[in-house]
Amino acid sequence: MASLRVVTEFFAWCAFLGAWLLVAGPVYQAALELEEEGLEREALHRASQSVPAPEQISPWWWLVPPVAWWKAKRRQGEYRRAVLLAMKTEDVEAFVGFVNKATGWLLVATGGLLLAANESWQLVEDHDWPHWATAPFIFGMAGIAQMYTVLRMRRSHGVLDESRVTRS
Repeated sequence: MASLRVVTEFFAWCAFLGAWLLVAGPVYQAALELEEEGLEREALHRASQSVPAPEQISPWWWLVPPVAWWKAKRRQGEYRRAVLLAMKTEDVEAFVGFVNKATGWLLVATGGLLLAANESWQLVEDHDWPHWATAPFIFGMAGIAQMYTVLRMRRSHGVLDESRVTRS
């Protein structure tokens, strides 16, 4: 009976860690692929500078929040269209590709996060820990997943920069 409890405990922790890897992996992969995408940020910046910023809606519209939200959203959409029209076709294609890829990875990472949140809850439940312990698990592990990506990307850039300086 004790060995069954050990095996059950082992697999509960495996499920917990596996679910969090389904968060960390897509976040890291997204960072790698989006960096490779080579979005011309300067083209987007130039285009946004060449288009006048949208007029702010009157604060009075916030007395009717749905109308204010609709008006603000419409003006932002018009501004976004004007910026895209001011860009070269290849820059717009690169931007759309970047946004699509980012959205895809966001969906994958969100799915992983939902599974990981459930596994975190299950671990807390299985151990009869206080329910409030779930939040530190979720936020802590999400932070670790993000930090992993940041540290890996910094390390990669550091190695590449060092290689460039050494070879120059």
